[in-house]
Amino acid sequence: MYSIGETAELTGFTADTLRYYEKIGLLPRATRKSNGLRVYSEDDIHLLQFLYCLKQTGLPLEEMSEFIQEGQVFENEFSPTEQNYLSINKRIQILSKHLKKMEEQRQNIDTVINLTVKKLHFYEELVEKK
Repeated sequence: MYSIGETAELTGFTADTLRYYEKIGLLPRATRKSNGLRVYSEDDIHLLQFLYCLKQTGLPLEEMSEFIQEGQVFENEFSPTEQNYLSINKRIQILSKHLKKMEEQRQNIDTVINLTVKKLHFYEELVEKK
């Protein structure tokens, strides 16, 4: 079990963000020790690391919440039930839509990078001719 500080360090989130995500229902209520301090399991860490990746790619909190609400992440085991397949199909839709958006963003960034490189080379050539 990990303290909130250790969890923040392992996942990339701040302790305040972890509390906020719990408050808005993105994360289930954390387990608490007898003194009231939050503790997180290895499964919580895996889920939070995945959420951090989604956050870094710009997935909105609403879609992250929808992803989480679909049920377990199937990290360790999978039961072939109809509900689990429905959950997986919903997650495929969310991630596919988000992947398409990220690919479009990458293309836009590639265009900006190429234009910047061309402009940089132009200025470097001007300086070299001097």
